[in-house]
Amino acid sequence: MATNSRYQIDMLNGPLLKKIVMLALPLAASSLLQQLFNSIDVAVVGRFASSQALAAVGSNTPVINLLINLFVGISMGANVIISNHIGQNDKKSIQDAVSTVGMVAVASGLFLMVLGICVARPILELMDTPPDVLDMAVTYLRIYFLGIPFFMIFNFGSAIFRSMGDTRRPLYILVVAGIVNTILNLVLVIVFNMSVAGVAIATSIANAVSAGLIVYMLLHEKEPYQLKRLHIEWRELKRMLQIGVPAGVQGMVFSLSNVVVQTAINGYGYGAIAGSAAAVNFEYYCYFIIAAFNGAAISFIGQNYGAGKLDRVNRVFWICLGLAALTCALANWSFTWQYHYVLSLFSTDPTVIDYGNIRMHTALAFQFIAATYEISGSAMRGMGRSVEPTIITIVGTCLLRMVWVFMILPQYNDFFHLMMVYPISWAITGALMLILYAVHWRKVKKMAL
Repeated sequence: MATNSRYQIDMLNGPLLKKIVMLALPLAASSLLQQLFNSIDVAVVGRFASSQALAAVGSNTPVINLLINLFVGISMGANVIISNHIGQNDKKSIQDAVSTVGMVAVASGLFLMVLGICVARPILELMDTPPDVLDMAVTYLRIYFLGIPFFMIFNFGSAIFRSMGDTRRPLYILVVAGIVNTILNLVLVIVFNMSVAGVAIATSIANAVSAGLIVYMLLHEKEPYQLKRLHIEWRELKRMLQIGVPAGVQGMVFSLSNVVVQTAINGYGYGAIAGSAAAVNFEYYCYFIIAAFNGAAISFIGQNYGAGKLDRVNRVFWICLGLAALTCALANWSFTWQYHYVLSLFSTDPTVIDYGNIRMHTALAFQFIAATYEISGSAMRGMGRSVEPTIITIVGTCLLRMVWVFMILPQYNDFFHLMMVYPISWAITGALMLILYAVHWRKVKKMAL
């Protein structure tokens, strides 16, 4: 299908390396800007409020991810099906898919808003959130979820643009939203002394700005990508859910395992909570490098698999895996090397920095290993296979982390051994996922002969 926008990338023809990088870089920058919202939240309350406020904001990340990851996975399904339709040059199906994606975005956002507000306190209490942190954490979470419909609209809208090879316009939107978030954070926390409430309000308003801008662009996009109406096309929804729900369930179970880990962290007090919250920001920054090549793999493989260009499919996989692992490793080691400086951006409390240091040298330094299972899983989903990667991730990562916390950690009961669960689970899951991809690829090649 010929491209209809100067922002699009032709994924079906020509050299792959440059085009993959061109798609991945804006996608990485977009994800990093989204994480910047959270980092600014954490940094502002950590430096201008208190370590308890820092802990309150930081401890919410696993909860937020647990609640939203099912629908983030469904947006991945949206990316795959639209990419497949582009590869097949099926304009009607593209239009049907875009309408369906829009409806799912609105419905999922409203559902999550109600759910998040209702379960905020119970779930934080179940996580043994310390009493001096609990009320602030509940306040932040409830206000954050008031704005979650805007987050979902932007996320699903971005999936539409990614499927056609356009990652630049979502980036431009997030630049604007990031500026809004930063200004509001500083004003509400420093000037009006609103602490965690001000941070949550700023993030929600920034999400509203990003949602409004992406909807405007979709309403004015050329056909067949134009958002003309909100309508469920059941055939497209079924395919979206077949691919997206397993990915979303994987994300939810993955987040559940992190909630279990966060509960263990909470047992070490506010210093461990705040230190972990500061350090995890850099894990997210590095992870989003991998996520960018995930997005590139899904879009490129989705289009080329739909077009029957299998040789390009396998080349895309290896290029994305190599670039993701290499660039993530460089970022991991750069942050770890300068751990004291980067942690001091969030807090000057020596206890907080000590705990953050342990997490960075134990988990962050080895995070690049995660590229093995993330890229392999994305390649499988781009070819329409989502259940197998989900099972591997649940067993290799999620269940292992739970077993580690409940059975192995009590033998040692220190923060270092708790953090060791991350590199061990990444290595085991990565090995299993690479084996799965190799087996599936041989089957695909055999069927094509």
